[in-house]
Amino acid sequence: MLPPQPSPVSVEHLPDGLGVGVARPRLTWTLPPGAGRQRAYELEVDRSGTVRRTGRVDDEGQVLVPWPGEPLASRERAAVRVRVWTTGADDPSAWSEPRAVEAGLLDPADWQAVPVGAGWGEDPEAERRPARVLKDFQLDRPLAHARLYVSAHGLYEVEINGRRVGDETLAPGWTVYPHRLRYRTHDVTGRLTEGANTIGAWLGDGWYRGKYGFDGGTRNIYGTDQALVAQLEVTYRDGTTHVVATDGTWSAAPGPILTSGLYEGETFDARLHDPDWCTPSRTASDDWTPVRTGRRDPGTLVAPTGPPVRCTEEIAPVSVTRAEDGRYLLDFGQNLVGRLRVTADGLAGTTITLRHAEVLQDGELATRPLREAYATDTLVLSGRGPITWEPRFTLHGFRYAEVTGWSGELTPDKVTARVHHTDMRRTGWFECSDELVSRLHENVVWSMRGNFVDIPTDCPQRDERLGWTGDIQVFAPTASYLYDCAGMLDSWLTDVGLEQLPDGTVPWYVPVIPGKPMWTPIQPGAAWGDVATLTPWTLYQRFGDVDLLRRHHPMAKKWVDLVERLAGPSRVWDTGFQLGDWLDPAAPPEDPAAGRTDRYLVATAYFAHSARHLALSAAELGDEAEAARYFALADEVGEAFRRRYVLPSGRMTSDSPTAHALGITFGLLTPEQKRGAGNRLAELVRADAARIATGFVGTPLICDALTDTGHLDVAYRLLLQTECPSWLYTVTQGATTVWERWDSLRPDGSLNPGGMTSFNHYALGAVADWLHRVVGGITASAPGYREITFRPRPGGGITWARTRHETPYGSASLFWELTGTGMTARCTVPEGCLAIAELPGCEPITLYPGEHVIGTEKIAEAAV
Repeated sequence: MLPPQPSPVSVEHLPDGLGVGVARPRLTWTLPPGAGRQRAYELEVDRSGTVRRTGRVDDEGQVLVPWPGEPLASRERAAVRVRVWTTGADDPSAWSEPRAVEAGLLDPADWQAVPVGAGWGEDPEAERRPARVLKDFQLDRPLAHARLYVSAHGLYEVEINGRRVGDETLAPGWTVYPHRLRYRTHDVTGRLTEGANTIGAWLGDGWYRGKYGFDGGTRNIYGTDQALVAQLEVTYRDGTTHVVATDGTWSAAPGPILTSGLYEGETFDARLHDPDWCTPSRTASDDWTPVRTGRRDPGTLVAPTGPPVRCTEEIAPVSVTRAEDGRYLLDFGQNLVGRLRVTADGLAGTTITLRHAEVLQDGELATRPLREAYATDTLVLSGRGPITWEPRFTLHGFRYAEVTGWSGELTPDKVTARVHHTDMRRTGWFECSDELVSRLHENVVWSMRGNFVDIPTDCPQRDERLGWTGDIQVFAPTASYLYDCAGMLDSWLTDVGLEQLPDGTVPWYVPVIPGKPMWTPIQPGAAWGDVATLTPWTLYQRFGDVDLLRRHHPMAKKWVDLVERLAGPSRVWDTGFQLGDWLDPAAPPEDPAAGRTDRYLVATAYFAHSARHLALSAAELGDEAEAARYFALADEVGEAFRRRYVLPSGRMTSDSPTAHALGITFGLLTPEQKRGAGNRLAELVRADAARIATGFVGTPLICDALTDTGHLDVAYRLLLQTECPSWLYTVTQGATTVWERWDSLRPDGSLNPGGMTSFNHYALGAVADWLHRVVGGITASAPGYREITFRPRPGGGITWARTRHETPYGSASLFWELTGTGMTARCTVPEGCLAIAELPGCEPITLYPGEHVIGTEKIAEAAV
């Protein structure tokens, strides 16, 4: 009898194998239960009935394994399966279930489609009514299969014969459009019929030409057109093909969406909507006129490397309250990102207005923090009966919504909040005996969901929502534990490289949009620019993707070389504009960069840290000479840092928690200095009654700095503080996401008066990485979690913690619990992996794949 089979292969970092954008997609599989460790594998590729096998390959690799055999051609489809030889088994396993892998359009010459949009004149400086485009066509014989390759200048939703194609939102997402515009592949075989057919699309402005950015926003950042790029390819059963591509034969008409903007919201007039508009049987209309065609270099059309934005959850209101003037206030109990779906009825012309906000002030929506993002959706009823509607081309950040103009009583079943974000696979969980800490972790998860909307954004609600490089740099370790974000962040890092200036400067946010006077022209800044070196390394460690590390290495090298030039022979980066420890709670609301820590200390510390990580990356990539050069540079910067910023005792010249945490966690101190710095850091925390005194730079580091210098008890005091500023202060104030400022909502109930006050920012939630590793106890000790360390360090009165992570090899978990005599730990090691358990008071134990229960007799009282 054959052993159980491995999992079906997965392809790159994609949710499925349809429309891959590389000719040699890499393959990953997990081993069957009880397999232990892989000794060899065999891959089989079936290309239209031609089956080829690799034969036995003696290799333990099972994550991102190179494509076997010849590369795929455009549109080529193959079925792939794997079998493995594992420890202790002489025979191979059963074959896995086959996985279909199909290439997209890999050659620019494959594209016939051109952009098509409204043919009428538009004022590029005004708000423009979105168009719909449409094409009728005939299929004259039985179909075998059909594919739609689709993108847009702006946003799109496609229909074929009156049925929606796909379920993604805000497609094609936001990339550096002049260089990269994503297209997606859809199997539309079931949408078509022999005879008459119609394909059409709704269009929206989106990031392409909508008003976006600071101080009123900028229109037409990438162009003034709004256009669909679509290529429908039909293969008949007799082997012939038929192509319907966007060209001058398509028609356009104004749609029932009157206005639409990512900040502004959307207005929909149901009186102008014909539900049969995209069917061959629609009512004839003179509104449809020839489209205007545009230009798009097909070489810039790229397939996605990660999942799209989708609705991932629906939430009903927890309360619906009617005001005396007829307005309804809805509370969904959770700060979220998405939009409302309503089912409404009323007389023709009845106007229903939906407004959104994250918090209330004096019982009303607090819209001041939104600045010029009006977050208002409007539905005009047709009078033809009930309609179920939600906006198409906007998203809002909100917990509360106000509804005006509703006919009759608004009951909870008539409205739903639909949560939207990039539909990544959840991979990390944590909970513990302290309910406030568990809620803090859930808040971190919700903030990640709300801000991973095609790119990693800083906030989802106000007139910003940009891909700030510093925010994701500090949060990437947490993000890569909670979700499989490798494909999404790989795409975004590609855009970081495209936006990098020739001298190596990394922008503050990517994609780059106008940001005068503070952010334009772009200047190099520590912690933000270091995303170029540190985030690829983090993703490599978490997902084991050495090719990702290789692709982004040139960007990282350009960044470090730039900082080396800026620092000069002194190796101290003490010039230029820096954000320092952004949003240190001691900084005034109007100047978030004016914290306690010398911003050039921060810059020099990051210079050393990035140089060392660049050296580590070079070593992993096999370039020993480059590794040696940058290790030496890192050592030189470390010496310069100590000379300039460290006293003999280990105390920093900038006597702040962030300064000491940087020196400790970045390895910039001698052993004696590290002890002194740790003691001083603990003193500073105690002196401030364990309230937070760090900003974006120090907050991800401080608990580790305390832990690594023997002050675990102080780290737990910091974690468990509930007075403002602290992590748990926000939880006690009812927060369901992480805030931008420690006191976004002040103890007296007032809003922070600063111009940037978001209630959904993930950066300060980077402490969750410490929760996963130290409280929960799971650490990757080799890339991709091939080797794992289970090392929980209890404290703060927490009596148990449960942590689980879906590694590329399978599920790793640890549940520990304190008992009357010590600790009991239940560990799960994924197949193909090795682990070391280091429980308090015990010698390290080697663990092999499977379930393990370990008990200790006694734990030091200080740990409890």
